[in-house]
Amino acid sequence: MRSRKGREDARSPHEFPVSLRSFSGYAHFGYGILMALILVLVLAGPVSAGEKYMAGSPELSAAVSGTNEFSPGEDAVISVRLQNSGLNEYKFVQSGIISRDDLPNTAKLVILTLGAGESPLIIKTDPQMIGDIGGGSSTLVSFDVKIPRNATEGTYHLPLNIQYTYLWEADQYGQDTIQYFYREKNETLLLPIKIKPELQFTILSSQAEYINAGTEGYLALVVENIGQEDGRSAILKIARNDNSPIIPTDSSTYIGEFPTGTNVTGKFKISVNAGAESQTYPLDVYVNYENKEGDVVDTERTTIGIPVGQKVDFSIDSDPIVVSPGQKKVISVLYRNTGGATVYSAQARISAVDPFTSSDDTAYLGTIAPGEAKEASFEISVDGSATEKEYGLDSEVRFRDALDNSIISDTIKVRINVAKDTGIAAVLGNPIVLVLIGAVIAGAGYMIYRKRQERGSR
Repeated sequence: MRSRKGREDARSPHEFPVSLRSFSGYAHFGYGILMALILVLVLAGPVSAGEKYMAGSPELSAAVSGTNEFSPGEDAVISVRLQNSGLNEYKFVQSGIISRDDLPNTAKLVILTLGAGESPLIIKTDPQMIGDIGGGSSTLVSFDVKIPRNATEGTYHLPLNIQYTYLWEADQYGQDTIQYFYREKNETLLLPIKIKPELQFTILSSQAEYINAGTEGYLALVVENIGQEDGRSAILKIARNDNSPIIPTDSSTYIGEFPTGTNVTGKFKISVNAGAESQTYPLDVYVNYENKEGDVVDTERTTIGIPVGQKVDFSIDSDPIVVSPGQKKVISVLYRNTGGATVYSAQARISAVDPFTSSDDTAYLGTIAPGEAKEASFEISVDGSATEKEYGLDSEVRFRDALDNSIISDTIKVRINVAKDTGIAAVLGNPIVLVLIGAVIAGAGYMIYRKRQERGSR
């Protein structure tokens, strides 16, 4: 019996090559499968993981940004900070999940509406579309409001309505389809607003005296504190309104303590531009005072109308004055007050220019009421070489108003007609004729004297 080693040695030389060929075939088969798997993976692409949130929703809160204290009569802007503090609680990351376009804690298509509630405020801004607010973000929204002047002090809560949409649920179908489910939500938040007490006043009466264009006059005001705060160290003030011709000369009256419900009287001196018309012009009135917090503040300005009378003016009502070349003559001029106020200590003056001269060019007129006329006399001389024509001499009236201010009127013309004398006036104006007439009169007088002496000697 052959041993094992003998049997192995006794193998046919052709058996070993057969075994090697079998192994080589298996190797080629495995390599083909591996290459096929790699090709499938390459064609299929990398396997990605999606995100999915199982819980979460928006949580919105609002607060007034900046001051929330306002005064009656104020046009204010309320700035609201809207905050989304919503969180996504559970997040899954897994292959085959399609990531959602929206997060459940995002407030979408947000609309804010501010209401007045039980407050006296007037909301001027319409509902505002804000858009989307993601979790952890905020936005600032402004609303224009009006606080009426008669608004009562106190704290009010304005309703802020918030309307939005958020992702409630999403269902996935297969590897490429997802369906979204949104919910709409309306919620109302309350914003605290405080209306501060404030001194407010009303004008009970106004009385204007001597208010005419180009002059000064007085204005008396009676005002009452109708507000909800007492004024300390109060000062009643007036101020020019834009380009109004009324300009304060004395613009303030000290009041002192000005409690609610009391009234005070203030008197002011005001001036009016000379170019003003006879009509009513605006003037601003306000009160400067110290409030209970120790701050010095101004009330809202109130505009009143001040009637302005016609400007003081004069006209010359006398006819043109006739003088002849070389003549010296006393002329009379009639001045009429055509303005709307009485003038005092009036003086008329005439300006004599070539070919005229004057040694007496000023005349006192005194007090002249509106519509009244007074006569002034001046002495003028005319040069003998003066051209025969009509001249206009400048004249003006200096006067004092009711407040004793010195004012000069506009220039007016005195009409002088230079012409040679005719008829008896021409004869009497001839110096030679006057000498002869004088001689005749003197001779006649002498003859009368001689006859009386002769009668007396008999």
